[in-house]
Amino acid sequence: MHLLTASDLRIPTYPLETNGQAESLQIRKMSGVTVHGQNDLLISHRKGYYFLVLLWEGSGRHWIDTTAYSLQPHTLYFTVPRQVILKEELHPVSGFNLNFTEEFLALDGSGTLRQLPIIQNPHNGHALRLAPADMAFVQDILEKMYAEYQAAHPWQYTMLLAYLNVLLVYLSRLYTAQYHPLDAADGAVLLGKFRTRIEESFTQHHDVGTYADMLHLSAGHLSEVVKEQSGKSAIAHIHERLVVEAKRLLFHTEQSSKEIAFQLGFEDASYFNRFFKRLTQQTPLQYRHGVREMYQ
Repeated sequence: MHLLTASDLRIPTYPLETNGQAESLQIRKMSGVTVHGQNDLLISHRKGYYFLVLLWEGSGRHWIDTTAYSLQPHTLYFTVPRQVILKEELHPVSGFNLNFTEEFLALDGSGTLRQLPIIQNPHNGHALRLAPADMAFVQDILEKMYAEYQAAHPWQYTMLLAYLNVLLVYLSRLYTAQYHPLDAADGAVLLGKFRTRIEESFTQHHDVGTYADMLHLSAGHLSEVVKEQSGKSAIAHIHERLVVEAKRLLFHTEQSSKEIAFQLGFEDASYFNRFFKRLTQQTPLQYRHGVREMYQ
């Protein structure tokens, strides 16, 4: 890592350029390429523009200020000009790279775009995990922007600004949902939404991360709010719902433990048996025999 010394004076800021020519907006479609070049690898720097990457394939690692990020698919990464970037690893990625400057934002005479959370970035964020519907929406807008950017149509910048407006408003909604601290009332609403999602999907999804994606939140934030509101962890809510359904099927049906396991989304019946015993201190068959004896 290159540590900046007093002789460096300041962290370098890179302008938005294409082949040495200044630009106010730039959009690239990447297929198995590195996000950045090698020239500033392991050198702390800032970008003099807003930088967005929609990633659907690939990996890598970098730092934003004092936080390390390992790139993951189905995520939108973003930086604003004040953030300090350090690229630690480069690997081929596929997705879209959208860059734009303050000058391009100034084309919005109302000043609305500059006030959006994704631009203001009050929580110093960098990543937005995208649910499948969000991924499809954002990718569609970027596809349209890319096609417009490649063509030389009249009023090109007016069209690009219109697309950017839609994109930034949409991303700001996701940003607010993911980063904005919830008050007690909002927390109760979120707990209700989480329980509803579990009820809809517990036989397909057993992990907190998937439900967090559905609610446009990080898994850590969802777990924190659920624990605060209910006194139980988010994963405990999911497991309890599975156990309730398993008990119902064991008591009311003649399905085998293996059949019940598959019905509840467990690929391995032996894992389901261990899961059930860990939460109830009984195997599925022990529970079935015991509870049926009680009601004879």
